[in-house]
Amino acid sequence: MNDKSFSSPVRISLGAMGLRLVASAWEALECLRNQWPQQDGLEYKRAVRINRDALEGWMTPAKARQAFVKAAQRAGVFVDDRSNK
Repeated sequence: MNDKSFSSPVRISLGAMGLRLVASAWEALECLRNQWPQQDGLEYKRAVRINRDALEGWMTPAKARQAFVKAAQRAGVFVDDRSNK
């Protein structure tokens, strides 16, 4: 299983754990499994599955990133930093 890098990192805020940049499918999966505020719901489960599939080569890193962003938005941890670019 090889890690798949995202085209750009996803910035999330995990409360007391602070800000985190997630730059790959492996990091996203680790974050979802170990640091996520709510480990349920459709977007969460979809993000776990798609990021795992990306690591196996069945899904693109772009799709994995997109699924992670949607899960982060749903969980209320996504930080939209487009204005900082």
